[in-house]
Amino acid sequence: MARSITFFDFSSRMLLACIFTGLQCLSMSTASAARADDGTVAAPPLRAIAAINLPRYMGTWYEIARYPNRFQKKCVGFTKADYSILADGSVQVVNQCRLADGSTERAVGEARQLGSADSPRLKVRFVPAWLSLLPFVWGDYWVIDLDRDYQLVAVSEPKRDYLWVLARTPVVDATSLQALLSRLQEQGFDLQKLQRTPQQ
Repeated sequence: MARSITFFDFSSRMLLACIFTGLQCLSMSTASAARADDGTVAAPPLRAIAAINLPRYMGTWYEIARYPNRFQKKCVGFTKADYSILADGSVQVVNQCRLADGSTERAVGEARQLGSADSPRLKVRFVPAWLSLLPFVWGDYWVIDLDRDYQLVAVSEPKRDYLWVLARTPVVDATSLQALLSRLQEQGFDLQKLQRTPQQ
């Protein structure tokens, strides 16, 4: 049984999450710090891919794995995202997942590129349009790894707090996935934190 999040429930929940994230960002030290608080050497700045063909990126992507996060806490699997370019050039994002009771939760958001038309760095929001002028409601969406056939992708943000591995199909080739995971590890991601997403 599919259900959509109500306007009040979704917008208020995401607004609180965005406010919390914004406050976290304000309290963080600069990303260029050479060492973490515990004295260990900090990971180098996260790298996005060189460029992206945005129209080719559009369509359906299935979630293969992710870092656990608060806004997908109720999702038990069958998670996917659909992207489409709107008339004004922005990107509509439709995320959905299966809940424990068998229903489907759906959230509609908007993304916009930062910089040039082939920029792999985007901002995304899932709050009402009237809140879009507030900078902290926009989250970073960086494409950090993408195969040349646009079949397997990794998305994160500068602090590496979030990570998603997405594919065009619910099941991916094990060799291709392992190669991607190795590259993510080289970029400073903790693969032990990755949570596989049931798609079957």
